[in-house]
Amino acid sequence: MSTTTTQTNIPSIPDYVVVPETSEILDWADLATLDLSKFNEPGGKEALAAELAVAIETIGFFYVSNYGLTSKDIDRQYALARSVTSLSDEQKQPYRAALEAGDYNGWKPAGIRESLPGIRDNYEIYNIPKFIPEHRDRAHPEVVTQNFGEIERFSKHIHNEIVKKLLVLFALVLKLEDEDYFVRLHRYEAASGDHLRYMKYYHRSAEENEKLGNLWLKGHSDMGSLTLLFRQPVAALQVLTPTGKWKWVKPQENALTVNIADGLQFLTNGFLKSSIHRVVAPPKDQAHIDRLGVIYMVRLEDDTELLPIEDSPVLRERGLVSEKILGEDGKPLKAGDWVKARVIKNIGATSGKEGDHAVSDVEVLKGVKMTYFD
Repeated sequence: MSTTTTQTNIPSIPDYVVVPETSEILDWADLATLDLSKFNEPGGKEALAAELAVAIETIGFFYVSNYGLTSKDIDRQYALARSVTSLSDEQKQPYRAALEAGDYNGWKPAGIRESLPGIRDNYEIYNIPKFIPEHRDRAHPEVVTQNFGEIERFSKHIHNEIVKKLLVLFALVLKLEDEDYFVRLHRYEAASGDHLRYMKYYHRSAEENEKLGNLWLKGHSDMGSLTLLFRQPVAALQVLTPTGKWKWVKPQENALTVNIADGLQFLTNGFLKSSIHRVVAPPKDQAHIDRLGVIYMVRLEDDTELLPIEDSPVLRERGLVSEKILGEDGKPLKAGDWVKARVIKNIGATSGKEGDHAVSDVEVLKGVKMTYFD
């Protein structure tokens, strides 16, 4: 199903040209690929859930293929991402996200955090929230509003044809009687932090990379339920394996890269592990390229209590339903509060002195912490 349509009276946007992959030999993570075309076949959901169950035993990253979008659809979104991020800071300033209030929608400028003393972060973000009444009056740059219908169709396809299916698979992995259990916690029309993200990492000089130990973004987990990354040919993403080793995540041809995030970890008491990943300097043959990304962030409905799912036989068998993560006030965390608090914390620097790459804990909400890794 293609989302691309021809519209009149809209200035054309130059086509996106996919950059070549690195020719360097890297230590790639061995990740499973789920073929979503099997989902509606007899026994297909169950077979995919079995594959997913094996995949998440080792690492919370996997690929998804045959998800109903063409390379033309995706390249079009990359073209839009390039157009948005290529606007001047002055043009983007009116759409700056209210990060200090925990709102990530809109523009996050590059350079608002220190990577090391004197070296600022090198990535900018433009987040487009769900197309629901709550966000109807939000202002966007002209290049976004002129292509709003196309972006909306793309975003809704992701939610309806990819995310919902993955959420069903997770319910089957947990052996829940209601296969739509997670779907009902991620209704499109409900208030939550889901958004389509355009992201750009600006390349750094060799001197900056050396000072940073080639580390652009510390190892961290994502704050929602799932993160979907459309193929990004500039190698820079790494995942922390169970053995404590960092491995590169390969930009798989015709596949999405998906990782599990905090929300599902809370709901399963760690059975579904929020994947630790980081961004490093690309290989030498890609070091001069700005790394553009198109990402979809999936988040639980804001009022969801982050408590283990007692109805899951899998969690009960493993003793993962009795222990609950509560705030200092003794009450459960709520998904929306967790996301908001993490956005606010993300504004602050997570750096130490030059050469200091120790693991660090940061309190996020009501005594509950998250860990950054180098």
